[in-house]
Amino acid sequence: MRFDELELQQPILRAVEEMGFEEMTPIQTQAIPIVMEGRDIVGQAQTGTGKTAAFGLPMLQNINAKVKELQAVVLCPTRELAIQVSDELHKFAKFLHGIKVLPIYGGQDISRQIRALKGGVQIIIGTPGRVMDHMRRHTLKFDEVKMVALDEADEMLNMGFREDIETILSEMPTERQTLLFSATMPQPILEIAKTYQKNAAMIRVVKKELTVPKIEQFYYEVRPRNKLDVLTRLLDMYDPKLSLIFCNTKRQVDELVSALQTRGYFAEGLHGDLKQQQRDRVMNSFRNGKTDILVATDVAARGIDVDDVEAVFNYDLPQDDEYYVHRVGRTGRAGRTGRAFNLVVGREVYKLRDIQRYCKTKIRLQPIPSINDVVAVKAEKILDNIHQIIEEEDLSKMIHLIENRANEEDYTSLDMAAAFLKLSMGDGVGQEELKYDFEDFGDTGAEEGMVRLFINLGKKQNIRPGDILGAIAGETGMPGKLIGSIDMYDKYTFVEVPREYATEVIQVMKDSKIKGKSINIEPANKK
Repeated sequence: MRFDELELQQPILRAVEEMGFEEMTPIQTQAIPIVMEGRDIVGQAQTGTGKTAAFGLPMLQNINAKVKELQAVVLCPTRELAIQVSDELHKFAKFLHGIKVLPIYGGQDISRQIRALKGGVQIIIGTPGRVMDHMRRHTLKFDEVKMVALDEADEMLNMGFREDIETILSEMPTERQTLLFSATMPQPILEIAKTYQKNAAMIRVVKKELTVPKIEQFYYEVRPRNKLDVLTRLLDMYDPKLSLIFCNTKRQVDELVSALQTRGYFAEGLHGDLKQQQRDRVMNSFRNGKTDILVATDVAARGIDVDDVEAVFNYDLPQDDEYYVHRVGRTGRAGRTGRAFNLVVGREVYKLRDIQRYCKTKIRLQPIPSINDVVAVKAEKILDNIHQIIEEEDLSKMIHLIENRANEEDYTSLDMAAAFLKLSMGDGVGQEELKYDFEDFGDTGAEEGMVRLFINLGKKQNIRPGDILGAIAGETGMPGKLIGSIDMYDKYTFVEVPREYATEVIQVMKDSKIKGKSINIEPANKK
């Protein structure tokens, strides 16, 4: 089912179209029409299945922009998820005028949140603890709330939030719509549903037993700005006969095709905006080998049945774990070997672990290939081909030509062979290394995949967590949502950043100032 088949406001459809989404995921297909009817639902679906749009689009549809009171509440177990959901809703509401969405969570200065709430907010996305804080301060008024969504409800229960959730729900107006989403359905979830919902529709999108064919699978931890460089390096290194590259949106397909063509690769794009005649042309070109790289969205790639695809690249990790199986299964056909490469940014590594668990597969971490790696692999392939030619071909005429030229120019046959090898390998052998390698900071006491940094500024210097987050994100260009916990004390602060960003954060921030104050930043010593 496509989004444009829904009776959504045109500004919402325009935002979805701009984001490049073509077709709804199973949870969206089942949930959105029911939610738009005004019914309560209990949705069972794992992380990464598109739940945010399942409740977020109907939520935005029902908001009255002229009323500046709180009309919808989303409860999330963690600050990271609250920020992520808020970011998604902001994108969906891009062309809706007058609608304000605010994430509220612990770790951020509550006075800033109170000021924002006083300015008029229609949707809040909050953690139960911080929502309770605002309820105690009477800074949240639920009188006009028409819709409540619980995202990852089982996780909230595991974290001990059941009492808070029940307190919050009991304070809501009786006439409201309650949407509950959970990966599992333990008894406490069913009890909450029975107590606080009315005639709820049960929707289950539980993943089938998924397995991946015997295909070599790798992943590379990359920075957003290095994705294209790492992709092209892998293409150069493995030089697959035909490659399929998957992106999540039509826009990303177009941008990547343009970038690859600019670098001299024979790449074409395939997505839902193409007319059938264009699709046929692109597919024929790919099947015939005139195009050796096909960049596609999941929807557009359905029905692609080409036996010679040697490699699949997930430029974007798929939105749904099942899509991973469909993508990877397009290589290694008809008894051939195949490879799958995944480019993983920041905390997407957790999504990759979900994929491995559900697909019962092993995806191995690989270092970013260096220029020397690329050179060595390309040379090895050429030398393998040379071995075959020596064994099977009559080279007497060629030997005679080389001997004559070597004698005329005073070259050795080894000089000639080396020159031919360099010529065969093409340009790019001496290109500049990626400035990518990061230091091993050891154990700084951070969660897995993160590095804990010490900053010599704290509460007594009038510094707030938002100042730290804003400074790091602003100076480095790193998305703020990737920054982990910020623990602030009187004279110093600890902040967690993704491991691959740590070196850059330290280098950039050591010459920066926060609120006019110079800072000292360094890896934390584990306590």
